[in-house]
Amino acid sequence: MLAQDAPTPSNAPPDAFQAAGAMPLMAAADLQDHLMVASNDMDRLQRLLGDACESLLTHFYGATGELKQLLHRVAEHPEIEAPELHNAMQHMAGAITAMQFQDMASQLVDHTTRRLRNCADRLARDTMGDDEDGEALVAEAPLRPNPVTQDEMDAGSVELF
Repeated sequence: MLAQDAPTPSNAPPDAFQAAGAMPLMAAADLQDHLMVASNDMDRLQRLLGDACESLLTHFYGATGELKQLLHRVAEHPEIEAPELHNAMQHMAGAITAMQFQDMASQLVDHTTRRLRNCADRLARDTMGDDEDGEALVAEAPLRPNPVTQDEMDAGSVELF
């Protein structure tokens, strides 16, 4: 058989690739299903993280406002020392900075979701070929291998937005 006569996914019977060492159709369908389930789980994780971060930021900003009011009241009475309030404000500022890392986590989740969908689509196209409606669509793969280069959060090393 010449290379030009070799079966392609769109014109070969499903077991033609097994002989050539390709993945069996049922195994490919099962793997594609698992990739799509993982992709859908990543979408759910993205929504959960977004909702949790939005709620936490709202509460952090509210607590910061309350602490600022307490600091102003204490400032009006110089005889009162309240180092705990200043410490609490520093902790709140640190917590808000930590919450801003949700953006990086969100980018990583989105990147992974797109990569999973691309793999699932390619697997389906390569194994099952095009359908009667035309060429199988494949979700575009992310262009970069990693959208976020930072992998830890240290004070002073944060470069946001």
